[in-house]
Amino acid sequence: MKRELFWFAAVGLTAMAVHLGAVALVLVPLGLSPLVANVIAFLIAFQVSHVGHHRFTFSHQQAPAGQSRWRFFAVACTSFAVNELMFAALLRWTTLDYRFALSIVLVLVAALTFASSRAWAFAPSSSKADDTENELAPSLPAAPSAPGSSKGDV
Repeated sequence: MKRELFWFAAVGLTAMAVHLGAVALVLVPLGLSPLVANVIAFLIAFQVSHVGHHRFTFSHQQAPAGQSRWRFFAVACTSFAVNELMFAALLRWTTLDYRFALSIVLVLVAALTFASSRAWAFAPSSSKADDTENELAPSLPAAPSAPGSSKGDV
């Protein structure tokens, strides 16, 4: 677990630096608005984050890259939404300084992201769970034969 936490922090900080750098050093200077640049930078930083977590943080779980990419994208988007909602709630209903409120939110959301990533996004797949045809197909019981009938009856 210590190894995972170390790599989770290292990858997260790297992705954050890529995100900030993309916005401040590339996208805004090219003329994009900061809000549009932020979305593009999020998508770029997500790739860094996914590759880092797949190769380092959760590599021992051996999750397929395609599966973990979509799952981790869902986790990242959910984490961002939770971040915004919690931050807005703290700003609205407390007297906390915004920097302290954001610090609280970032720590809580990081813990949520770590737990979700470990338990689901980068969880190894089982062959049973990957067999979507079997998951989605209904199991129908065999039709009972009528009493006194046999295959030869007409």
